[in-house]
Amino acid sequence: MKYEMKISLPIYKIAYAVFFVVILSLVRGVTDSYEIGIALEAPMAVLAAAFCADTYTQEITSKRSEIQRLCPMKKTVYSIYKRILIQVIFLMADAVIGYGLFILFQNPRTADSGQIGAGSEGCRFFVYIAAVAVTLGFWGILSNLISCLFRNMWMGICGCLILWLMTNSNVGDRLFGVWNLFSYTFRDVENGSDFGWICGKIVCIGIGMAAAAVLPVIIAERG
Repeated sequence: MKYEMKISLPIYKIAYAVFFVVILSLVRGVTDSYEIGIALEAPMAVLAAAFCADTYTQEITSKRSEIQRLCPMKKTVYSIYKRILIQVIFLMADAVIGYGLFILFQNPRTADSGQIGAGSEGCRFFVYIAAVAVTLGFWGILSNLISCLFRNMWMGICGCLILWLMTNSNVGDRLFGVWNLFSYTFRDVENGSDFGWICGKIVCIGIGMAAAAVLPVIIAERG
């Protein structure tokens, strides 16, 4: 596990991920705490795509994939799954730090101070954590899958960016509604009891599971 962490979390990745949320919390203004999730979800999706794109392609560029071909495919795929999990867990911690920085730097109004919507501030935070966990996992595995398919990390990032632009928009919201990948961002914040946006997260989970299932085939075919 320590070996996988060393490969998955080099210092430069940790640095730019933390720097990313610090800068975002300083430049993205929010008035109410419910806006923090809106401010963070879409940018964190881009960060996850960039962060996880080279999870396996670094094995190709460093020629380690030739050595991995000597190992059972099951072991290679299991190693990639572990690296993605490690990266997503780190990004989750980064998302929590980002939430705290928004509270610290901008001191937004909270649910307990008569803000619109229902539910306590703690409930809103845990809903944010659940939504962003699905978002990070989805964009991380998808970016890695596309990178493996084209044997190029930039193709993984660009492919995800195109999908991101399509779904993180008013057009995407109107077209997909609650089934949008960013349904949490476009949810009705004035109705805290409306959890229709979960449909979009179910789509993310379904596509993510399909991507994880296809990944061994892609690695076997593309090396």
